[in-house]
Amino acid sequence: MSDTLTLPAESRERAGKGASRALRRDGRVPAVIYGGNEAPVAIHVEEKLLRRQLGTGHFFNSVIEIELGGATLRTLPKDVAFHPVTDRPLHADFLRLGEHTVVHVNVPVVFTNEAASPGIKRGGVLNIVHHDLDLVCDADAIPDEIQIDLTGLDVGSSIHIGDIKLPAGVKDGSHEKDMTIATIVAPSGLRSAEGDTTKTEA
Repeated sequence: MSDTLTLPAESRERAGKGASRALRRDGRVPAVIYGGNEAPVAIHVEEKLLRRQLGTGHFFNSVIEIELGGATLRTLPKDVAFHPVTDRPLHADFLRLGEHTVVHVNVPVVFTNEAASPGIKRGGVLNIVHHDLDLVCDADAIPDEIQIDLTGLDVGSSIHIGDIKLPAGVKDGSHEKDMTIATIVAPSGLRSAEGDTTKTEA
């Protein structure tokens, strides 16, 4: 399961572009907490800490405990807007989580045992179509990653979402049973050696 991250926050009393710009000048990022059949809560968080958590690589599939006014709110990050030039975070959205809330998350895919793949041994290339999977699960059981074993796969093999054994309680949220995750393709040299026989026949 992904780690739980903690993010201190303060209430945002003023809204609007001017107030948001003032917060950013002070090294803060405007944000909002919504969902859970409660009114949205406008907050702001420290930019440096938000950047650090974004850099973990699993920010968007981690439960974020937002500390606000002595209370701890369990949330899931849904969106972060970035400046198109400087890449600074400009705004963040967090979904409020209740007990056993079912969520949609994108979980990264990790491929294992490349050395046990005959296709890769022969020079084949792993062509990754989807680097993460759209999954549905309990917010308290979000997997860190989904591992896919390449053992025994040869050139021409394809890995589909239906081939992957997901953890208990985790379901595919893409609704595409035949969605291709990756294929093992032959490099151009191997394709020409095995497929182009016109010169030898001549």
